[in-house]
This record gives sequence, structure tokens and C-alpha cells, in this order.
Amino acid sequence: QVQLVESGGGLVQTGGSLTLSCVVSGRTASRYTMGWFRQAPGKEREFVAAITWSDGTTLNVDSVKCRFLIYRDGAKNTVYLQMNSLQPEDTAVYYCTSGDDRRTVVAGRADSWGQGTQVTVSS
Repeated sequence: QVQLVESGGGLVQTGGSLTLSCVVSGRTASRYTMGWFRQAPGKEREFVAAITWSDGTTLNVDSVKCRFLIYRDGAKNTVYLQMNSLQPEDTAVYYCTSGDDRRTVVAGRADSWGQGTQVTVSS
């Protein structure tokens, strides 16, 4: 059973930075994709970024492409989301997800999700 545990959220001022972490355990497939989503109050969950574990190929939503960086550390079984130049509109609960199929993960239909970590950006 895949388990995902996020951490690193918090309160930051506009223009600040945070790095979220997601530790993954229980994965047996040799090729899978990790992703980050976020859900702001009153809004639907939206895709932020994804990375293919085996080769590090990344995908980002346009709104964060120049500010957020997704990367992984194989030795620690951890995927990170480095967030720079944070804006109030980045305020949301951020979720980590994982699946064998990249398209399924990016579409938000993967079976494995973490519990979420709150990011709040004050103006």
C-alpha cells in the first residue's frame, strides 16, 4: 500500500519561499509519476506539477512554471516542491499524489494521495 506524507507548509509573506516535501513508501512499480495538486477555499483541486520518478521529467502548470520547481531525491524517497515568489493566490492546501500512469496522475485520478499541507501567503 502506497503511503504519502507531506510536510513543509506554513505561513509566509508575499514574495517569500517554501519547500514542501512528500515522503513516499510502499511503491513497487519501477516507473511511476509523483505530482502536486492544490485546493484553495471554495475552489476545485488543481494540478501544479509532476515528475516522472525514473528519469526526472517534469511538468508544471503555466501559472507556476517560473516560480515553482519539482524535484526528487531517490535516496530519501522524497519529492519536493520548491515554491518561490509566493503570492496570496498561492494560498491553498497542497496535496501529493502518486500513480503508475502519468496522464492519470496529472488528471488528478491517481489512487494515492497524502493528507495535505496548508500553505498560507499573507499580503
